[in-house]
Amino acid sequence: MFNIITLKSSEQLAQKVDRELQRLYQAQESFLLPLKQERFSNGEGKTVVQGVCGQDIYLVADVGNWGQTYPFRGQEHIMAPDEHFQDIKRVISAIGGRANKITVIMPLLYQSRQDKRSSARESLDCAMALQELEKLGVEVIITYDAHNPAVENAVPNLPFYNFFPHDEMLKSMRRLHENMEATNTLIISPDTGAMGRARYWATCLQSDVGMFYKRRDYSVVENGKNPIVEQIYLGRDLTGMKAVIVDDMIATGGSVLDVAEELKKRGAREVLVAVSFAFFTEGIAEFSKAVKEGKVDEVWTTNLSYLPEELKEQEWLKVVDLAPDLARRIYDLAAWLGVEKPVEAEMPVLRR
Repeated sequence: MFNIITLKSSEQLAQKVDRELQRLYQAQESFLLPLKQERFSNGEGKTVVQGVCGQDIYLVADVGNWGQTYPFRGQEHIMAPDEHFQDIKRVISAIGGRANKITVIMPLLYQSRQDKRSSARESLDCAMALQELEKLGVEVIITYDAHNPAVENAVPNLPFYNFFPHDEMLKSMRRLHENMEATNTLIISPDTGAMGRARYWATCLQSDVGMFYKRRDYSVVENGKNPIVEQIYLGRDLTGMKAVIVDDMIATGGSVLDVAEELKKRGAREVLVAVSFAFFTEGIAEFSKAVKEGKVDEVWTTNLSYLPEELKEQEWLKVVDLAPDLARRIYDLAAWLGVEKPVEAEMPVLRR
C-alpha cells in the first residue's frame, strides 16, 4: 500500500488530495502519515517521520510557499524555495531507506526557471536538484507545467511526470463563460516560449492563436532580466473578441499587464489571464488597478502553489482546484505500479 507525507508548505492541498483518494479507494482511514517538523532559533531544521517501513511514500511539497515562516533569532523569517527543498531532503533522510519507494510531488518544480545556460556561465539549479533527489533514492518525480520540460533530461533514468492543468482550467472557465466559442475567442501567447501552450488551448476550443513578440534591450539587465522595449502583436483582428492570455506563471505581472493593455487597445472585448501559478511577487495592487481600469477582466490560476488570503478574496481571481486531478494521478500511478484499486489500472498520461 502507499501513504502520503506532506510538508507544512502543502498541507491544504495534500488534505484535499487525501479526501479524494479516500473517496476513490472507498477507504475509511487517511493516507496521510504524521510528520514532525521543527526549527531551532538559529535556523537549523529537524524532521521526524513515522510509519514508513515497507510503504510506497508520496512526499508532497510546495517550494513556492512564501506564507510559511519560522522564528529566526527573534524575528519572523519567510521561508524561501531553497529552505523548502532542504526540508524535502530532510524527510528523505529521516525515511532512511526504509520505505519501499519514494515519489516526490513538487507541483511547482524547484528552481524551474534556472534550467539552462545562456551565453554566460549560469548555474543549472533545477538539473542539479533533480540529480540530487535521484542520488538520495527518489524513484519518481511528479510536477505540473514545468517551465522547461526538457529539464528531465538531467535524470534520464528517473520517471519524471510533467502533468498540465490545462484541461481542468478550460473546463472551469467554460462553465463560467458559456459563450466561449471559437468564433468569439482568441488564445494569446504573451511570448514565443508560450506558443505550445497556446496552441493546445486553441486546439481544444478550435479557435485561433495570436502572439506577442517581446523586443528586449539585451545591453541592459534589470532585476536579473533584460527589459522589454516593445510588444509586437502577430495575429488576427481583435475587435469584439474575448482574448485569453495563457502562460505558465505570473511573477511580477508587468509583461502580462502590458499585453492586456495592448489587447484592449486593439479592440478586445474581454481579457482573461490563465496561468498555472500566480506568484504576484510585487503584490496585487497593479492588477487590482488594471481590473478597475478595464484592462483585465479576470485572472485564472490553480491551487497547486500557495495563494495568500488577500489574493483569494479578490473577485477577479478564479482559482481552479487541482487536488482531484493530482489524486487521480496518484491513484492511476499507484495502480500501474501494483497497488490494488477497485477498477482497472491505467498507465498514467505523461503529456497532454
